[in-house]
Amino acid sequence: MRVLAAMSGGVDSAVAAARAVDAGHEVVGVHLALSTAPGALRTGSRGCCSKEDAGDARRAADVLGIPFYVWDFADRFKEDVIDDFVESYAAGETPNPCLRCNEKIKFSALADRAVALGFDAVATGHYARLSDGVLRRAVDADKDQSYVLAVLTAEQLSRAVFPVGDTPKPQIRAEAAERGLAVADKPDSHDICFIPSGDTRAFLGAKIGIRPGAIVDSAGAELGRHEGVHGFTIGQRKGLGLPGPGPDGKPRYVTDIDPDSGTVRVGSADDLQVWSIEADRAIWTSGAAPEEPLDCVVQVRAHGGTAPATAEAVGDGLVVRLHEPLSGVARGQAVVLYRPDAAGDAVLGSGTITATARTAPAGVPR
Repeated sequence: MRVLAAMSGGVDSAVAAARAVDAGHEVVGVHLALSTAPGALRTGSRGCCSKEDAGDARRAADVLGIPFYVWDFADRFKEDVIDDFVESYAAGETPNPCLRCNEKIKFSALADRAVALGFDAVATGHYARLSDGVLRRAVDADKDQSYVLAVLTAEQLSRAVFPVGDTPKPQIRAEAAERGLAVADKPDSHDICFIPSGDTRAFLGAKIGIRPGAIVDSAGAELGRHEGVHGFTIGQRKGLGLPGPGPDGKPRYVTDIDPDSGTVRVGSADDLQVWSIEADRAIWTSGAAPEEPLDCVVQVRAHGGTAPATAEAVGDGLVVRLHEPLSGVARGQAVVLYRPDAAGDAVLGSGTITATARTAPAGVPR
C-alpha cells in the first residue's frame, strides 16, 4: 500500500511514519505549510508550521529513509480554518479549529491530492484507532483525539491510518528515542496553532475590531460593557471585566451570547446546565443516518466530560436529548456521539452545535 505520511515535525507524526514503514508500506513524508509567513522558531509548546517544524520533519524523514516534500496549503488553510474561526467567533460561537483542519485540510484537501497522486491512504500522528472502519478512542485517554476526528465521513476514514493510537504517549517518546529521532523530547504543541502568542482575544480583536455591547445579568440589568462578543465563550468565568461575584457571593459565568445585539449574559453555574442540544452538519461514521433514535454517550468539548443521551437524525442535523445535564455547552463546538457499551470508545457520529435548551425532555427527571 502506498501511504502518504503527514509529518508535522512532532514526535507523534514521526513515529506514525516510522510504523507505516515497518508495516511494509511504500511511504512518502509530506509537511504541510499552512502559514503564509511561517516563523523561524517555535516558542516552547506554542505554535506550529514554523521553519523549525519543517526542518524537524525533514530530518525525521531522512532517518527513516523516505522521500520528503513540503506542500503549500496556506491559502486553503486560511480560507477553511482561520477565516471560519474568526467568522464563528464574530457570530457568538466557540469553534474548534482542529475539527475544521481535519475535515477540510488533512482528510480532504491533502487526502484528495494524495489519492490523485496514486496513494492509498494518509497516515497521521493522531491519537485514535480504526477498527473495521469504526473510529475509536485511543488507548491513551489523556491524548485521545477521536473527538476532533469525529467530523470525518466514512469515505475519509477509509483513507486514514492512525498508527500511534494503540500506544500511550510515554511509549511513543521512548520509541522515537530508540529510533534515533531527534524529536523524541520535543514539546507537544498546545493552544491554537495559528495563534502562537496564545492570546486568542487579541488575535480576534485585530481581525474583527471593536464591536461594543452590554454585559447583563439573568434579569437583563446591565452590569458592564465590552468591546466585542468575540472575547467571550459560554461557561467563561474569568476576564469578564465585572467587579466581583454575583449578589449571592458566587462566581458569574457567561451563559448566553447574542451577536446581533452584542449582548453577553452572565449568570450562575446552574444557569449553564442544558438538557437538549441541536446541531447541524451531521456526520454519521457508518455512512448513513440512523432511521430511529439511538442511545449514545455524548461529548461536547475536546477534553470535556460525557453524558448519556438519546440522539435522533433530523434532516441534515441531529437533536440530542440528554439523560443528565451538561454544563458550558457552546454553539460552534461539536457534539460527538459514542456507542453506549462497556468500552464506550466507538464514534457513531457528530454535529456542530447550533442551539441548546435548559428544559428537560419528557420523562427525564431533573
